Amino acid sequence: MFDKALRIGTRDSQLARLQAHMVVDLLEASYLKTQLVAIKSAGDLNLTQPIYAMGIQGVFTKALDIALLENRIDLAVHSLKDVPTQLPEGLTLGAVLERGSACDVLVQNHKADLQQASTIATGSLRRKAQWLHRYPHHHVVNLRGNVKTRMDKLFSSKWEGAIFAKAGLERLELVGSYFQELKWMIPAPAQGAIGIVCRADENELIKQLQKINHQPTRQCTDIERDFLRILEGGCSAPIGAYAFIARDKIQFKGGVFSLDGQIAAITSKEVQMDVGKNLAAQAAEEVLSKGGHQILRTIKYSKE
Repeated sequence: MFDKALRIGTRDSQLARLQAHMVVDLLEASYLKTQLVAIKSAGDLNLTQPIYAMGIQGVFTKALDIALLENRIDLAVHSLKDVPTQLPEGLTLGAVLERGSACDVLVQNHKADLQQASTIATGSLRRKAQWLHRYPHHHVVNLRGNVKTRMDKLFSSKWEGAIFAKAGLERLELVGSYFQELKWMIPAPAQGAIGIVCRADENELIKQLQKINHQPTRQCTDIERDFLRILEGGCSAPIGAYAFIARDKIQFKGGVFSLDGQIAAITSKEVQMDVGKNLAAQAAEEVLSKGGHQILRTIKYSKE
């Protein structure tokens, strides 16, 4: 089938390697040989500048895209929330693994009364905007780096807490009693899911990847990513979207927030699974009509 080992590209962080090994285990269970290839991304090399200020689409994926197009790797494993909705020509999303938790969590440095003035750290515009929407009296500071680096910075600071993706912490076995699940916060599109990108003309490989593709996760994350694409928001835009399947229906919640968190346009929808393909467009249209268009236009002009 494949004479040589499949070269699996991954970012060179502990979490990225762990997620790549999850893919390795699934592929080797199908009797495929694999080889990990670690590649540094722009997002890994620049740990001081906020992601949204770097001016690059796919700060965590571009280096792996180039490696795929140059035939230096056969697959690239990503946290799907980092993958731009528009892939470079010649590449495709080959499979999506079963999703972990989509939730964000607050990791607290010490037990704090969040009704009081507090400092919270995050490198995400989406998290910052939603946090300020709920806690306008708080101060939000930038926090970059891999999970361990961010944890170390938090616990050596005087901040009240920092926001992380629950799935990553669970995969690294870092969940503890000092965590507070933020069920009210709308996750990033595709948060908690692992995506596998490959060359679009690798038909046999794409066929093999369907064996490890989790279709319910793929269906839900496709809706979330379509919602993001229609709103023309990059991975760092203050846009949240979450879809899940319950009792043969797709539940969806999505929204867009102003940078300061003062204004929000949010929608919640429930549809039968057989009409789910139109859900993203319907939800995006509703959000835009509720003020999302003005929010996004203001953000666009603020960056020019």
